Amino acid sequence: MAIYHFSAKVISRANGSSAVASAAYRSASRLEDERLGRSHDFTNKTGVVHSEIMAPEASPEHWQDRETLWNEVELGEKRKDAQLAREIEFAIPREMSQAQGVELARDFVSAEFVDRGMVADLNVHWDIGPDGLAKPHAHVMLSMREAGPEGFGKKVREWNSTELLEGWRERWAGHVNERLAELGIDAQVDHRTLEAQGIDLEPQHKIGPAGMRREGRGEDAERALDHREIARRNGEKIIAEPGVALDAITRQQSTFTDHDLARFVHRHSDDADQFAQALSAVKTSPELVALGKDGQGRERFSTREMLGVEQRLERSAERLAGRAGHEASPAAKELASSAAGEGRALTLGGSQRDAFDHITRSGDLALVVGYAGTGKSTMLGVARETWEAAGYQVRGAALSGIAAESLEGGSGIASRTIASLEHGWAQGRDVLTARDVLVIDEAGMIGS
Repeated sequence: MAIYHFSAKVISRANGSSAVASAAYRSASRLEDERLGRSHDFTNKTGVVHSEIMAPEASPEHWQDRETLWNEVELGEKRKDAQLAREIEFAIPREMSQAQGVELARDFVSAEFVDRGMVADLNVHWDIGPDGLAKPHAHVMLSMREAGPEGFGKKVREWNSTELLEGWRERWAGHVNERLAELGIDAQVDHRTLEAQGIDLEPQHKIGPAGMRREGRGEDAERALDHREIARRNGEKIIAEPGVALDAITRQQSTFTDHDLARFVHRHSDDADQFAQALSAVKTSPELVALGKDGQGRERFSTREMLGVEQRLERSAERLAGRAGHEASPAAKELASSAAGEGRALTLGGSQRDAFDHITRSGDLALVVGYAGTGKSTMLGVARETWEAAGYQVRGAALSGIAAESLEGGSGIASRTIASLEHGWAQGRDVLTARDVLVIDEAGMIGS
């Protein structure tokens, strides 16, 4: 199962940290620390599969050397409690290959950090856990000062904002889900809390390898105890109501393997005895449905509820596709196309025109698939004008707020999140009528 994790922390002298030492550890390299007059050697560390410095185009070339970069950061900070760097850590779906995981991380770091003016030290780790499975994740050390041709300038306070961090967390989930969909991988991640997702389990603290080592030395005992107590309560909940576990799993993927099931139960139970009881309760639940073996010879499962949802979706789609309605007249199409070409210097290319004709023809359901940058937003903007000229109200919906903003910005279609629409419908507001056209962006990323 794809796991969502995205955290941020500051590497600061106040807690005895060194930017050079931190960079050496994350890159599994040996770096000389000029400020401390010593070397940090972590070349024996395993699991680092990709390591690079990513910097804005105008940055000095010598920053491509990790040792030079972080020594310059250290020497530029005079305070004893100076904040040296920001570290972002995020989990990479193990369903991806190493090459796909590295590309996923690089694309996100480039768009969200480097394009904002930060220098990023990206290290992708592909550690293997005690269960023999990969635990891929990335560590990104970021500069806290603006970067220019002459070197580092002033610190950028806006990079510390909570709103920016929350935006990164949401965009990482969207970035992962979009790439999973492109790769045809049946999995999703969700940046929201378990409560916000409607999952009736308590969130647990993340205790990684470093935390386990500290626990072994008697440190962080209270945090570890709290983690186990939550795990035990979750285990008890799953034993009493196995459907809770099945519901949570199918919110991320419509089908799953026996191993996916065991990993989920293991993460939400305490000891071996409780794990065995909880797993047995889930595997003997009447809600569990065996689907047979997949192309890799693995047994796959789903739930009665998920199968019922997909059957209802299929029936609804067939019913919508079979109805005639919402057709725009040829005159309205030509008027909107002409206005787009003359007023905004935009013209629809061959595939855009085909998509435009497809979604404005008679029928109550139309689907368009297109890669990023192929002009979907431009095409939808022309379609919006066509529908509005025909007397329809056009609304947009997307999974995340950022995606809704992007849809609205690119096409002019007033857009909201699906959660917002559902909330309004539950209150009897903004109900769709026969005079509405609803445009759903990135529909393949939305849960059944």
